[in-house]
Amino acid sequence: MQEIRARVCRRRGAVLAGVLAAVLVVTIVSLSLGDYAIGPAELWRTLLGGGDRVQSYVVFQVRAPRLVMALLVGAALGAAGALLQSLLRNPLASPDLLGISAGSGAAAVFGILILGLTGPLLAIAAFAGGLVVAAFLLLAGSRRADGGFRLILAGVGVAFLCVAVTNYLMVRAKVELAQAALIWLTGSLASTPWWNVAIVAGAVLLAVPAVVACARWLPLTQMGAATAASLGVPPSTVRIVAVLAAVLLTSVTCAFVGPIAFIALCAPAIARPLLGHGAVGIGTSAAVGAFLLTSADLVAQFALPGYSLPVGVVTGAIGAVFLLWLLATSKGRQL
Repeated sequence: MQEIRARVCRRRGAVLAGVLAAVLVVTIVSLSLGDYAIGPAELWRTLLGGGDRVQSYVVFQVRAPRLVMALLVGAALGAAGALLQSLLRNPLASPDLLGISAGSGAAAVFGILILGLTGPLLAIAAFAGGLVVAAFLLLAGSRRADGGFRLILAGVGVAFLCVAVTNYLMVRAKVELAQAALIWLTGSLASTPWWNVAIVAGAVLLAVPAVVACARWLPLTQMGAATAASLGVPPSTVRIVAVLAAVLLTSVTCAFVGPIAFIALCAPAIARPLLGHGAVGIGTSAAVGAFLLTSADLVAQFALPGYSLPVGVVTGAIGAVFLLWLLATSKGRQL
């Protein structure tokens, strides 16, 4: 048993180290590429405080906030997806398909267009919208044995309802506000100030204790409610903590960069085969999510010469292909 545990720990460490190395490579590329190219030597000197004024401005005021936001949002969505998929034991359980992102988006659009909210107040509105949807979904799946399957179906319905509400608000809004809201709804990391990054980082740190606790509790709950309760882990408490953490991570990121599609779905589905032992893999999913979003942002910036796409367009295209692949595999056929 100890030998198996040691082998699992070594594989987990190797996978996490490999993903973090890939994240480091993408980070260096993100800070180097652009209209004002910076070589590796100049980038290293600038990061240490030795670059000229132009290099320092480009790195620390233009590229670094966007990069750090991409890392935070990708990690948050990857962790949220891992929490929900492990809790519901369903590879399609993600904030996108469960309607949590749509609920946060609808509440945020209402705050932007009707209430004129910005900054932290907008984040609070998005969190409230996601929490309302999550509470409804938990109620919908709490009384049946197939609660996970019912949650997926209920989430799809709630997502369509939230999209309808959002479209109604967009039609009623002024053209200028509707255009700004549409760009936000697509999901974009452009023009990210440091204060936005600070708020998202604070929210992620606030969710860390709950995520760490769930990483310890979820494997026990997967052994059955009776077994988990006998070991001192009440399944109802685990469900509430996991959902609240997932809603917090999803809604806060949604409030500042818009609903980034499919990262929460793809990251855990990639992390689990890499780990190869059926673990929850929340930390690995967070690292994979950070890599996916930073890579997608690079594609969004440089895929079309002279034109920068919203990153949500790229993640949506990649996620749609990934979802079709997932449904075509044995995992998808078992849903």
